[in-house]
Amino acid sequence: MSQLSAANEMAESLRRYLEDSQLIPKDSKVLVGVSGGADSTCLLHLLHALGYEVVAAHLHHGQRAEGADEQRKVRQFCESLGVAVVEGYADVPAIAKLHGIGVEEAGRRARYEFFEQAANRLGCELIATAHTRSDTAETVLFHLARGSGLSGVAGIPERRGTIVRPLLRFSRRQTIAYCQELGFEIAEDPSNKDLSLSRARIRHRVLPELEKAHPGAEASIARFAESARGDLEFLDSVAAAALDHCAHDPNGPLSFLTEDCEIVLTRSRLLHLHESTLRRGTRMAVQALGGDLDQPLTSQLLQAIRTQPKASFTSLGGDVVVECEGDWVHFQKARIDTFDRQPIEAPGETESPLWNWRMEIREEAAPETQPRDGLTCWLDPSKVSNGLYARTLLPGERGQPLGFEGSRKLTDLIAEAKLTQAARKRIPVICDMIGPVWIPGVCLMDRAAARERIQRSWRTFFGPYGSNNRRTAETTRPTET
Repeated sequence: MSQLSAANEMAESLRRYLEDSQLIPKDSKVLVGVSGGADSTCLLHLLHALGYEVVAAHLHHGQRAEGADEQRKVRQFCESLGVAVVEGYADVPAIAKLHGIGVEEAGRRARYEFFEQAANRLGCELIATAHTRSDTAETVLFHLARGSGLSGVAGIPERRGTIVRPLLRFSRRQTIAYCQELGFEIAEDPSNKDLSLSRARIRHRVLPELEKAHPGAEASIARFAESARGDLEFLDSVAAAALDHCAHDPNGPLSFLTEDCEIVLTRSRLLHLHESTLRRGTRMAVQALGGDLDQPLTSQLLQAIRTQPKASFTSLGGDVVVECEGDWVHFQKARIDTFDRQPIEAPGETESPLWNWRMEIREEAAPETQPRDGLTCWLDPSKVSNGLYARTLLPGERGQPLGFEGSRKLTDLIAEAKLTQAARKRIPVICDMIGPVWIPGVCLMDRAAARERIQRSWRTFFGPYGSNNRRTAETTRPTET
C-alpha cells in the first residue's frame, strides 16, 4: 500500500474527525473565513475537497497597502476551486479609535460581524474559522502571562454558537506544509513577524524555546487547555445555576421585552455565593449582553457589590453598564435599540420576533370586569379610529386611563409601574389615529375600553413571541372597572 502524502494524510484525518464528531454535519452550508494565509487557505481547500458546501468570506481591514492584492489573490483562489466568495471592507483603525480598543480587537470584532452578516444573508448554518493548535498554545501562554483566570487558559473553543474551528487538532506547520505541497500561493501578514507585538514574540521566540526544552510543548499546552475547558464548563454550569437563583424580574410579566438587553440580580443573594462562583457569574452576566470584563474590572465590581451602596462600572469597550444600588445589581446594554412603528392586525395576529412580542386580537364578549394593567384587555372596535399600530412613547403624551378621572402623563403611569429604563424604551404603545389606546401591562385608555354587554368587542392579548396566549391571559389580575 502506497504511503499517503502529508496533504492526503491531513485530509483523511480531518474527514474521520468530522464524521465522528459531527462538528460540521455533511448537509451544512458553511461560510469559511479566508484571509489568504496558510491556515485559512488550507481550511477552505480541505472542506471543499471533502465535499462540503462552502462559501468563502474575505474582509479587507483597511490597514495595509497589500490588502487589495491579498483580496485579489483570495478571489482568484476561490475561482480556481469554483467556490463563491463574498468580500467586505472595514476601516479597522477607525473602529478601534471609535470604541477605544486595540486594533487587533477591533479587527476581530469587524471580522465576526462581517462573517455573521454574510452567513445570515447567504443562508449558511455555520461559520468556520481556521484557528489551529498553534493558535491555542499561543493564546494560553499570552493569557498566562497576563494573569488571566481559567477562561483565559482554556484556549480556543472548538465550537461557540454557529462558529466552528475544525483545525484545532492540527499545527500551523501542517497547514503550511499542506499549502506548499499543493503549490498554493499564500499571503503573510507582516504583523505576524513584528516582534514589537506580544503575540508575535510568543510565536517566534517563546514557543520555539519551549519546544527545545520540552519537545511537543505545543501539543501539551493544547491538551492542558482542553482539560481546563472541561473544568471551565462545569464551573460555568454552577455559576449559571447561581445566577438563576439570584435573578430578579423587575418588569414582572413584561420581562420578556428586555431579556436581550438587561439582567438584574439580587445583591443579598450574590453575597452568599462562593468567591469563584460570584466572579464567574458576574462576568457571565456581562458576556451574555455582549460585553466583557478583565480581571481588574471584575475585582473592582466584586468589591463594589460587597461594600459600596451605590456604584457604576462600564465593561471593556463600553458595551455594558453595571450599576449597583440598594439590593440590586443591574447589568444593561449601553445602547438599547427600539422598534419602529408597526401596524397591528385587528382582528388577527401580529408578530414581532425581533423584539420578542406578539399580539392577538379576536372578537369575544367583554367580561363584567377587565384588567386595567394586565396583558389582556377588551377594546370597543367602534371606538377605534382607522385601525391600530404600535410605536414607542412620545414626549409629553397624555391619556385618561380606565378608572381614572381626567388625563394623566403616560410617563408617570409607566414610572408608577416601576419598569426599568430599558423596558420603558421597549414597551409598545398601542395607538389608533387619535392617540394611545393601550400600554400593555400598564394601563388601558378609558375611551377605547369595551363595556359589558356591548354587541361586539376585541379581546386583545400581548405576550412574548411564540407564547400561548390563553394560558398567559388566564394569569392576569382582574381589576374593577
